[in-house]
Amino acid sequence: MPLIEEMERTGAWLFRWRGFLPVVLIPAALFVVYTDDNSPAYNDHCWLALCLGVGFIGQIIRAFTIAYVPKGTSGRNTSEGQVAETLNSKGMYGYVRHPLYTGNYFMWLGILLLTGNWIFIISVSIAFWIYYTLIAMTEERFLRGKFGDTYLTWASGVPAFFPRTIKWGSPGVFFSFRNVLKREYNGAFAMVLSYVAIDTMHVFREGMNSGLNWHESLQPTPFMQSLLTLASIAFLVLRFLKKQTKSLDVEGREYT
Repeated sequence: MPLIEEMERTGAWLFRWRGFLPVVLIPAALFVVYTDDNSPAYNDHCWLALCLGVGFIGQIIRAFTIAYVPKGTSGRNTSEGQVAETLNSKGMYGYVRHPLYTGNYFMWLGILLLTGNWIFIISVSIAFWIYYTLIAMTEERFLRGKFGDTYLTWASGVPAFFPRTIKWGSPGVFFSFRNVLKREYNGAFAMVLSYVAIDTMHVFREGMNSGLNWHESLQPTPFMQSLLTLASIAFLVLRFLKKQTKSLDVEGREYT
């Protein structure tokens, strides 16, 4: 099999299982935190603000992408395969061809930074971009086959992951905050859980090194406890609204 087809086949497989990435990364991050005593002060307010801020930037990128995505565009593919009735080329897609993956990276980068291990951060960053480049190749082959010259014209002027300009182009639809809430509450809650897990492992390591027993050490900092409580309440409320009501539905937007 030619190399390009082998890469696209690998990308298709990774695309199908991309939701399981945290299953691999979080345990690895926890192991790194527990075994690395040279990590930055996990309870330093400036360092924590930086880590949370980077993750929040990723969430903002995803939010602005999803808020302007109309129903049936190339911005919503599924584990069953590629789905697109029209090419999504406006809004955040006027900056980069894969804004959701760019947002994902910053969300993960904030979590990785909290580990404090630069070798781990750089290694995972490299692996992350190889991983998503293979997935993007599969998606772009599908879009090129479906939209032809329209796709080529758009792709030739828009970079894959990082923008060349900051000039905003109108997406032609209104900003839908309800669509963001409906589609992003799971990912945002998972990000908070990841921060809490890594913070707890920092505390656990320090506690064990100080001679405390494991159940006294295995607890997050008060700030993370408060963050987890607020995030849990928001998650439960939004999940109820999505599953039991139609208050988050927006006409002409994605409902999945």
